[in-house]
Amino acid sequence: MAKIVAAGTIAVLTACAPPVPGLVKADGVERVPVDRAAYAAEFQAFRASALTLGAALLADGGEGAEGNVVSSPGSLLIALAMLRAGASGETAVEMDQMLGLPDGNRDEAMNALLESLAAYDGDPGSVDEKDPPRKPVMHAANGLFVDKDVPTGRNYLETLARHYGTGVYPVDFRDEAATGPALDAWVDRNTGGRIKKAPAEYDRDNTFSLLNALYFAAAWQSPFDPNDTSDSPFTKSGGEEISVPTMYNSLQLAYAEGPGWRAVELPYAEGFAMRLVLPGPGVGPESLTAAKLTAIAAALDTAPEVSALISLPKWDHKSTFDLRKVFEALGLARTLVTTEDFDAIQPKLTLTQAAQAANITVAEKGTVAAAVTQINGAVTGVPPLPDQTIDFDRPFLYQVVHTETGLPIFMGKVADPR
Repeated sequence: MAKIVAAGTIAVLTACAPPVPGLVKADGVERVPVDRAAYAAEFQAFRASALTLGAALLADGGEGAEGNVVSSPGSLLIALAMLRAGASGETAVEMDQMLGLPDGNRDEAMNALLESLAAYDGDPGSVDEKDPPRKPVMHAANGLFVDKDVPTGRNYLETLARHYGTGVYPVDFRDEAATGPALDAWVDRNTGGRIKKAPAEYDRDNTFSLLNALYFAAAWQSPFDPNDTSDSPFTKSGGEEISVPTMYNSLQLAYAEGPGWRAVELPYAEGFAMRLVLPGPGVGPESLTAAKLTAIAAALDTAPEVSALISLPKWDHKSTFDLRKVFEALGLARTLVTTEDFDAIQPKLTLTQAAQAANITVAEKGTVAAAVTQINGAVTGVPPLPDQTIDFDRPFLYQVVHTETGLPIFMGKVADPR
């Protein structure tokens, strides 16, 4: 199998400046420049898809404390787009239909979206999170770890290089002592240390691990004055009233409202805004379906600015998700079980794990958040690699033995098998 890899995959790759393990990219394949203005319709489809994913993540709830949830539909969308690039057959159709992905030029459009985010790229490790930057840092990273002894599809690698700007890290998944820390180091580096470990539990049987990391840090356009922060009442869904640190500010904000909701956009200093949606009295956030969130987004796109006094609690939350449950809820049934529709990635690949970890800190000066989405897979129907390989390619001796007594019934030597 190692020879197959060398002939079928690694031969078309060339090593680049190697972090450990070495990053390998498709030889001669450069990322395609794109005209972002040409993909307005696809961006709308991506937004609707992300809102669908976000609603599913919120409905799942993850493992957040006290009902709090923080998720990254953006990270999940990018990871699923990378997975879709290697899908075929009924799984490809299912993913397109259930996720509402654009037809035809999906990868080109995702390239354009990632390029748009790249205008704010920066090193997460350089951010002072107690004083978020006026120019936002929006770092997006894609990583693909594959078992070095399993062939990875040439066309798939070229798509990743051409539209997602990434290559692969060939590793030995059976060597947990080396590969586990490598996955964790990638996560730690691309989230500025906010997430230390890959979200999926390590499995030595995996042969494929796809990751997306998003890191965001930005100052508010108009910071909240810490001197105005005070403990104020907050009523939980069950009616219990608690006291929480609450920020206050008087601002010009885009404002929209509709049946059962009110919404504002709280701008950061540049390029981004926090959309805040308040359900009506007696109605919880669970009423905000993907369709309603899409309508709210459209309303805020054209909403006028109004003078508003807002109070906003500070929060610092984290969540983790078993994404297989989320995929089931989204109707991705075949995606979860197929052993043939991801052959373009690895022969007989099936998904084994999917997980996300996310966190966010919102305070007077701004917001810092990070998320990692991980989708793992393993080849099926392929026997594990042996501990030893013995080639009888020179003269050898043989015996035909009666196993109960050990009696050699026949014994011989092969000097020339012809």
